[in-house]
Amino acid sequence: MKILTAAQIREIDRLSSEKYGIPRTLLMENAGMRVVEALQDEFENLEGCTIGILCGKGNNGGDGFVVARQLIKKGIYPFLFLFCPEEEVHGEAKINLDILKAIGFPPTGVLNEAEWAEEKAEFNDADIIVDALLGTGLSKPVTGLYRAVIENLENDFPNAMVVSIDVPSGLPADRAHPVGPAVRADLTVTFTGLKLCLVLPPNHENAGDIVVADIGNPAELLGAPDLRMNLIAPDSFPSAHHPRADDTNKGDYGKVLIIGGSKGKTGAAAMAGQAALRGGAGLVTVASPGSVLPIIAASMPELMTEPLPETEAGTLAGVAATMPAMARLLEGKTVLAVGPGLGLHPETQQTVRTIFRATQLPTIIDADGLNAFVGHTDDLHGDDRRGVIITPHPGEMARLIGLDVQFVVDNRIDAARDFAVSHNLYVVLKSFRTVLATPDSSVYINATGNPGMATGGTGDILTGMIAGIIAQENLGSFVERLCLAIYLHGLAGDLAADQIGEEVMVATDILRFLSDAWKQIRE
Repeated sequence: MKILTAAQIREIDRLSSEKYGIPRTLLMENAGMRVVEALQDEFENLEGCTIGILCGKGNNGGDGFVVARQLIKKGIYPFLFLFCPEEEVHGEAKINLDILKAIGFPPTGVLNEAEWAEEKAEFNDADIIVDALLGTGLSKPVTGLYRAVIENLENDFPNAMVVSIDVPSGLPADRAHPVGPAVRADLTVTFTGLKLCLVLPPNHENAGDIVVADIGNPAELLGAPDLRMNLIAPDSFPSAHHPRADDTNKGDYGKVLIIGGSKGKTGAAAMAGQAALRGGAGLVTVASPGSVLPIIAASMPELMTEPLPETEAGTLAGVAATMPAMARLLEGKTVLAVGPGLGLHPETQQTVRTIFRATQLPTIIDADGLNAFVGHTDDLHGDDRRGVIITPHPGEMARLIGLDVQFVVDNRIDAARDFAVSHNLYVVLKSFRTVLATPDSSVYINATGNPGMATGGTGDILTGMIAGIIAQENLGSFVERLCLAIYLHGLAGDLAADQIGEEVMVATDILRFLSDAWKQIRE
């Protein structure tokens, strides 16, 4: 599902009209109709509801005028307000304003806070408030009358369901963070594609439930190559909707090698291995320092294990001791994952960098594997022969790029995309609304996941699931498989939270609910 900027949606509307001959008035008409349909879906007895529609001077207000007219056609007479002089309304919005006046239902003009205080008193028991004040063009804080209306909306109509058209008024469409007060909607009906403010925190909290409505823009325009931002949804990986073929064997589903674990950190490698198997890989081998390997082997009998030389600290040994065995371990494997629980010993980190250079396998680098490249990012590059995936949380991303964590939090999309493009690899920047950035500058944002997953080990589970699913070429393209792993990880976490609660969740609960997540995707 596409996520569109304000400029992109304006261009789509322009091309819809100029190239495909679709009148802008028809697009506005369709938008208003989709809002009315959403209201009908929400309220069984819409005819018995008291409805207020708050309109601004732009196209968002024009959508509100259409909503009013469509309701009137159904015998429903809303309270309708225009928060500007009529002469400030232009274009398609003015056409719809004039139609309302022609049928004898002009909006009530509100030009100051005193007038609004008087008017709103007549329907403060409203069931529905339709927010058609401001659309996607906002780029600075709201001031004046609009600010007062937005700030007091919740208190003015305590029993009303607030329905915003396109975006909640006051939110900047292209930003994750607010620039001033904004409407807190219960439902947002947005058009053609999602907007970034509806997806990323904290602005997404203002959107409530979201309906993405088709208003008639040609599908070809949404397939334009410059529209590179997407929401990960079940239609992102169509091959995963089908069961496995009958005549297959474990060799068809890939052979994963996970290098991880150290003294005191065996759980990370064990969870990654279990997740790779539960993700569907045919065979999974976990290679760890020899002294800790029995603990990992005992965690799951289906795991294969390989001992590796170790330092005195119980971490992976240096290059001279480790690399002779590595060629044998890598032989015949489909995917390599490096990092869970490896530790920060300098010899270990040098070995990680050497292993990365020595293989052409698709490689996932996580946790301590990423720390091995801090100060050595020139060595961290993918190429066209294999896919390289890194899975940092914001702190690890900040260390890689040499900036502070808050910069990464505030600029997650740019931080991930810039690194992915410049290093020719895939960045899975973990957090609520995980961001996947690809070498071609595409961005995919995951909608699954919850605060219960903020617990130790969930990143190790994700690493294993990515490795296990990337190993299965029957599940679609490389990007489709990567999106699937991220989505499934979050969805299993959501199912776990629903069943046992966010507070008590631990990482392995994700594996417990993974089968239910698969079923939900296929159903």
